Amino acid sequence: MALRTNSRLSDVDEYGFERPPDFNYQNYEEFMSRYLSVLTRRARKWSHLLGAKETVGRGIKVKRYVRKGIPMKHRGKMWMEVSGSRRKMEAHPGYYKSLLEGSFDEEVVESIKLDVPRTFPDNIYFRDYNEGKLTDLYNVLVAFAHHNKKIGYCQGLNYIAGLLLIIAKDEESTFWLLNALVEDLLPQYYTPDMIGVLTDIKVLESLVKERAHLVWRHIKHYELTWGLLTTKWFICLFAEVLPIETVLRIWDCLFYEGNKILMRVAITLVLSNEQKILMSQDFGDIIECFKKITKDADAIDCHTFMENVFKVSGSFPRARLAKLRDECKEEVMAEMKK
Repeated sequence: MALRTNSRLSDVDEYGFERPPDFNYQNYEEFMSRYLSVLTRRARKWSHLLGAKETVGRGIKVKRYVRKGIPMKHRGKMWMEVSGSRRKMEAHPGYYKSLLEGSFDEEVVESIKLDVPRTFPDNIYFRDYNEGKLTDLYNVLVAFAHHNKKIGYCQGLNYIAGLLLIIAKDEESTFWLLNALVEDLLPQYYTPDMIGVLTDIKVLESLVKERAHLVWRHIKHYELTWGLLTTKWFICLFAEVLPIETVLRIWDCLFYEGNKILMRVAITLVLSNEQKILMSQDFGDIIECFKKITKDADAIDCHTFMENVFKVSGSFPRARLAKLRDECKEEVMAEMKK
């Protein structure tokens, strides 16, 4: 890795992502100078919590620890444990390998072949089939498409599986984590009609209308849709949207608490940036604003960002969210029939 001559930071981060030419090294170094002490403290607490064990069960203390971030060395194992992926993998020995040895739907395979090389173009591990993770990613996506033929392959899954692969390291664990996300945590997100994504976009719009009416009215005035502004947030689970460390902190909570965290993050981004959004005075400015708020200093500081997610979003009763989702799903389905 080539190091900047004027910086202690590498041009490639620990996950293999190249930093863009306009990357703000000063902001990042200021954040890391604070965050390193947090990481050290959390690593110590997690080591004490785990003891000689590799993973732990569920409980109030574990939930609190997860919200404050799972250390990188434990992240893959904890995701496998809390999502139920490990139990599924152990209950189906050899299943992943059998999928890769079976017959393939050529149309699905061609779609995957087109998308795999486009995955994380700024990541050094996804550039070459002979080296890195492209072959592993291809195998995971092909296996999943033939495991769940109702979904097959959906654009966006390559980014999710790619990031899972970076954390889980091996193909089989990645396959089962992808299975947990798509089939258990987000069962209607990646269906052909993407009803889950469309529903959550409408839920977000309803929450913005309720909690930040001026923003809702502003977006409506410029005839923008929330789908145009936020579809990628939901379909990519904020991968390729927010900075990588922030995404991983969100996914810690996603695997432990379920998909409610996606709505918390989305509404927090809007509420925390209300004035910036209102200051954007035309169609293009608003679109650019929504891009910038996911890359600014607040988004980079993943620890403060996640603290705000649970403060700014306020009370989020699961029953209320479920009711709102049911109502919005009915609206989406009615619109589809028109």
